[in-house]
Amino acid sequence: MTKPNPILLPVRVLFLCTHNSARSILAEACLNHWGRGRWQAFSAGSSPRPGQQPHALALAALQEAGIDTAGLRSKNWDAFAGPKAQPMDLIITVCDNAAGEVCPIWPGHPATAHWAYADPSEGEGSPEQRLQRFRSTLQAISGRIQALLAAPPADLEGERLAQTARRLAQA
Repeated sequence: MTKPNPILLPVRVLFLCTHNSARSILAEACLNHWGRGRWQAFSAGSSPRPGQQPHALALAALQEAGIDTAGLRSKNWDAFAGPKAQPMDLIITVCDNAAGEVCPIWPGHPATAHWAYADPSEGEGSPEQRLQRFRSTLQAISGRIQALLAAPPADLEGERLAQTARRLAQA
């Protein structure tokens, strides 16, 4: 019986959302913050608006948590598709809209998973209430990312990476 090939470090993860301004940005920043050296995270959107930037409240929540926001920017997922794109090991959609869209063909046939989060930018409220929604989303994302980082190395090889990420969606 052959042993599955281990994923080479760093494990590259692409987080996808529709506009790439909140949830996917939060996930990218968290994984890069805690997974230094072992993980490399990116984020993109299926249809970022022209001139789209990360949501100011997403950046505020990250900064409050002590997570670096330098270099975060909204990107179209086309930057990660095509034959010249850097292959990813894992692609995680973080919003239901992006999960339901027809995705590009990703180089290297990465593992996929869906982690659903409500959009913290939707809804009314005071500035503090709105910021609290971003804090809550950041906390939920952080919990799953911490669990992913704690996974045994064997759970990050081959198809087990997809199974591990999908199992965390249920947590």
